[in-house]
Amino acid sequence: MGDQIHIGGLQSTIELATRANIKPGQKGVDLCCGNGAGMRALIRFYEVAHMTGVDATPNMLEVARTRAREENLLEKLTLILGEATQTGLPANSFDFVWGEDAWCYVEDKPKLISEALRLLKPGGIIAFTDWMEGPNEMTNEEASRFLAFMKFPSILTLEEYRVLLKTTGAKVEFAENTGRFANFASIYLELASKQFKYDILRLLNFNEKFYDALINDLRFTAELAASGKIMQGMIIARKPKT
Repeated sequence: MGDQIHIGGLQSTIELATRANIKPGQKGVDLCCGNGAGMRALIRFYEVAHMTGVDATPNMLEVARTRAREENLLEKLTLILGEATQTGLPANSFDFVWGEDAWCYVEDKPKLISEALRLLKPGGIIAFTDWMEGPNEMTNEEASRFLAFMKFPSILTLEEYRVLLKTTGAKVEFAENTGRFANFASIYLELASKQFKYDILRLLNFNEKFYDALINDLRFTAELAASGKIMQGMIIARKPKT
């Protein structure tokens, strides 16, 4: 999936940042920052002054640190090992909270949204994309298989996120299906079964049984996306000024 592992890659990052009106000189926090690709893009293309990345996986933070150093961007990053639901960062400190296709890994989403609001300055923005359940409901069997494959504790619908944000006190300014999931799921399946087959086999210690299972699950995910049962949602919300 490349350096930017979220659906849509840099295209998605740019669309999210543009809709959120991210400006030069702002300071943001990326909850579940992963390898830091989104933060580096914001610093490079939007001239964000500083990004703080929070992630619960030490290896991902080490990758984020290494790649930022390679791009000479490390001085504009702070990387914190911790939970996105309880960061320990000071309240009212950031111009925006950022997330890209990662909050689906967080079990307590109400607590995550509450933490995002706490971190924001009054009038600040929450901008995120996430894997969500689409307009066509999955069967229990489909949901169980999908969540197990992706290691998600749960996924919300766009409307459930909208209600959660409103309940927490945020004003939702934009909430839509990006419409890109099905196309990119097909691309990933095509690349994994052809161009990158050797690379993936190497990562799996050339265990062809594991590889075949991966391809089957990718095909299943692509079918869910094509049938409107999963999607990538994009949401922009604002913390009240008072």
